[in-house]
Amino acid sequence: MRNPHDIVIKPIITEESMDDMAYGKYTFKVDRRANKSEIKRAVENIFDVKVEKVNTMNMLGKEKRMGVNVGRRPSWKKAIVTLTEDSNRIEFFEGM
Repeated sequence: MRNPHDIVIKPIITEESMDDMAYGKYTFKVDRRANKSEIKRAVENIFDVKVEKVNTMNMLGKEKRMGVNVGRRPSWKKAIVTLTEDSNRIEFFEGM
């Protein structure tokens, strides 16, 4: 079994993700190879909460240009984690 800190890379702090926190939804950048059950276990272990549902999406890296040279940022995976009603809130996000 992999380390939970290797699966959950970092939280995503945007206006939309901050609005979703009122509904118990938290957004994270996760390892591209992680599946929903691994993400659920990792969030429950790291933050000591109960996860109801996990939605994942693969985000395509943006294409960037520098003159005639064209490159691409790396692709990544985003997970939106919904907590149960009786679960504690994730305190990491509370001061934002």
